[in-house]
Amino acid sequence: MLHRTAAVPSGATILVHGANGGVGSTLAQLARAAGIRVLGTASPRNRAAVEALGANWIDYRGDVAAEVMALAPAGVDAVFDHVGGPGIVDSFRLLATGGTLVSYGTASTRDVTGDSRLPVLKLFARLLWWNALPNRRHAHFFNIWAGKRNAERFRRRIAEDLGSVFALAVQGTLRPQVAARIPLTEAARAMALAESGTVTGKVVLVPGLEA
Repeated sequence: MLHRTAAVPSGATILVHGANGGVGSTLAQLARAAGIRVLGTASPRNRAAVEALGANWIDYRGDVAAEVMALAPAGVDAVFDHVGGPGIVDSFRLLATGGTLVSYGTASTRDVTGDSRLPVLKLFARLLWWNALPNRRHAHFFNIWAGKRNAERFRRRIAEDLGSVFALAVQGTLRPQVAARIPLTEAARAMALAESGTVTGKVVLVPGLEA
C-alpha cells in the first residue's frame, strides 16, 4: 500500500487511520523508516502507543479534518483508510494535489443490515468517480489477493514485499505490535478483544498455549 500503490516518497506526509492497529502500526513504522511524516488517528488511550511509533497522534473522535489541516495545511500526500463509510469522503478531501487515497476496508459498515455487498459497491463507485475527476488526486482499493490469477507474478510480488518486511523486522527497524497472545481454544475471547478497539497491534492465537 505504501510503496507500490501510493508510491509515497521520502519527505511526504501521510494520514493513517487506526494507527494503533496491526496494519496501521505497521504502516506507520514502514513510513517512518522511509523518511515519511505520519499523522495517525487513534483513541486517547492509544495516544502514547501511536507517538511511540514516531507519528503525530490525532483523536479520531475529534475534528480530524481540522487537526490534519493544522499539521498539513496543503493536505497530505496519502491517506490509508480501513474505515470506509461516509468518512471516506473526508479522507479524499484531505489529499494534497497529486495525493493518493488507499482504501483497504469498510470497518464502519460491517454491522449494516441488508445486503453486505452494497457498502462495498458504493465504495468502489466512489473511488471510480474520484479517479475520473480532473483534480490530480487518485483513489485505490487495496486487496492483497489482487492479481492472483497470474500465479507466478503474484508469488513474486508477495515474496518481494514480505521479504522486505521480514528483513526490516530482523534488523529491528520494524517491531510487530502484539497486543496479546491467547490460546487457540479461547478464540472467541481473542476475537472479542481484537474487535474491542482497546488494543494496540494484533491479537495472536497460539496453538498449545495453556490458558
